[in-house]
Amino acid sequence: MKYVVQVNDQRKTVSVEPEGLRYEESAPVHAELSDIEGSPVRMVKLGTHVYRVVAEKRQGRGNYTLWVDGSRFETEALDERTRAIRDLSAANVGPSGPAPIVAPMPGLIVRVNVSVGDQVEAGQGLVVMEAMKMENELRATAAGTVRSIEVSAGTAVEKGALLVALE
Repeated sequence: MKYVVQVNDQRKTVSVEPEGLRYEESAPVHAELSDIEGSPVRMVKLGTHVYRVVAEKRQGRGNYTLWVDGSRFETEALDERTRAIRDLSAANVGPSGPAPIVAPMPGLIVRVNVSVGDQVEAGQGLVVMEAMKMENELRATAAGTVRSIEVSAGTAVEKGALLVALE
């Protein structure tokens, strides 16, 4: 079984094989793990080297903080398949930050309740638009700062038109 291990922002491949552990492309080395009774310390033997390790599980799959002979390491260990899926999904993530306010339908802008540079909170009403003789208040989905306002009262807009950009 192959694992992709990330230690302090560096990725390495570790394979668990019948002959032992293989680190990157090195020769397999015999590995043993044993608990020290009544202690969070584990003894890890890799070949002829012995290490004292304390592992603390962190939030998220495969995330640990390791103390190895007094040195601290932030690690993530995932099997190859899970790592590949996570990398692919991260590549498809859109931009972060507050979502821009766009017209959910064609309509007429009745009122703009903010100015450029204003700080807004999640749920705060930013724009009021009329569609099908009903007024709809469009609200911020997250806190942010108004970067630009693309419309003014009386402007007719199409569905999907950018109304207010946030940062």
